[in-house]
Amino acid sequence: MPLAVYALTAGAFGIGTTEFLIMGLLLQVAGDMHVSVPTAGLLISGYALGVFVGAPILTVATRRMPRKAVLLTLMAIFTLGNAACALAPNYALLMAARVLTSLAHGTFFGVGSVVATGLVAENKRASAIATMFVGLTVATLLGVPFGAWFGLQFGWRAAFWAIAGVGVLAFVVLALLVPNKVGANDAVAPLRDELKVVVQPQVQLGLLMTTLGFAGLFTVFTYIQPVLTRVTGFSEAAVSPILLVFGVGLGIGNIAGGRFADRGLPRALIGTLAGLALVLVLFAPAMPSKVLSIVVLTVIGAASFATVAPLQLRVLEKAGPTGQTLASSLNIAAFNLGNALGAWMGGVTIDAGFGLTALPLVAAAVTAAGLVIALVSLRLDRPRSTADAVEARPAG
Repeated sequence: MPLAVYALTAGAFGIGTTEFLIMGLLLQVAGDMHVSVPTAGLLISGYALGVFVGAPILTVATRRMPRKAVLLTLMAIFTLGNAACALAPNYALLMAARVLTSLAHGTFFGVGSVVATGLVAENKRASAIATMFVGLTVATLLGVPFGAWFGLQFGWRAAFWAIAGVGVLAFVVLALLVPNKVGANDAVAPLRDELKVVVQPQVQLGLLMTTLGFAGLFTVFTYIQPVLTRVTGFSEAAVSPILLVFGVGLGIGNIAGGRFADRGLPRALIGTLAGLALVLVLFAPAMPSKVLSIVVLTVIGAASFATVAPLQLRVLEKAGPTGQTLASSLNIAAFNLGNALGAWMGGVTIDAGFGLTALPLVAAAVTAAGLVIALVSLRLDRPRSTADAVEARPAG
C-alpha cells in the first residue's frame, strides 16, 4: 500500500477513537456535568446522528474542493471539536461539541475511501479501503481502552485533549503524504448527476444492505457488558480484556474481508453477510460458557468487520465515477444508522421481555435481512450480464 493510504489510516484512528471514547467515561462525565448516566449516554447517540445527517451535507458542501483539501479541513474540524469537548462548561455545549466533531466522521471515511481506491491498482481497491479502516479497528482495540484509562487517571477532559493531539498529528501526516491529485477521481461531476446516481435502485439497495447487514452486530454489541456479566458470569473487570480480544477479531476480519472482496466482490458480499448471521446464531448457545463465549465473540468481531470493505466497495462500484464521493459518504452514514438501528432493536427485544439471551437470534435475523437485500441486488445484475454476453458472442 502507498504511504498515503496509511496516512488515511491515521486519520481513521483518531476519528474512531473519539466516537466511542465516551463509553468508558460515562460515569465521570455524568458526575461532572450533573446529569444522569442515560443522559450522558445520549452523547453517543448525538454523535451518531451527527454522522448520519452531516455526511451527505458536508460532502455536498465540499464537493468542488480538492479532495486533499477536504481531508485536511475535516481533520481540522475533528481537532477543534475535540478541543471544544475538553473545554465545554456544561452538558449542552458538550453535546454541541460532540455533534461538531461528528461532522468530520462520515465525509472523512467517504472521501477517504474514494481517495484510497484512487491510489492503488484496480485489483487492490478493497484492500486499500480495508487498510484505511484498520485505523477504526485499532481505535476500537487500543484507542478507546487507552483513552478511557487515560481519562480515569487524569480526568475525562484530558482524554479529549489527547485525542485533539492525535488530530494534529493526523493533519500533519495527511498534509505530507496524500498527493494533491488522485488520478481521474479528482474530476467533479455536476451535483444533479451525483444525485441521480445515489437514487438509483442499485445504490439504494447497497445502502440498505449496509444498514441491515451491519445492524446485527450492534444489536448484541451495545449490550455486551450486561450479556457477559449477567448471562455468561464474568466479572465487570473481565469485560475490558474480553473486548480487547474482540478487537483482535475486528482487525483480522477487516483485512481478510478486503482481500476476499478483491478476489470476487459478489462472493465476498454473500460470504461475509452469511458468515456474520451464522456466527451470531452460534452465540446464543455459547453465551452460558465462558470459554465458548470468548471464542465466538472473537469470531463475531472478525465476521462483522469482514463485511466493511465489500459493502463499501459495492456502493462505490454501483455509483460509478460520477457519484462515488456522495455515495461513499452516504454508505458511512448507513453504517452509523445500522449502529443506531441495532441498539434500538436490542432495546426493544429486552423491553419486550425476551431478555439478553434472545439478542443473538434477533441480531442474526437483522443481518440475514441484509443478506436477502444483497441477494436481490446481485440477482438484478444477472440480466445485464447475460445480455452483454449475448451481444459479445460472435455471429454464427
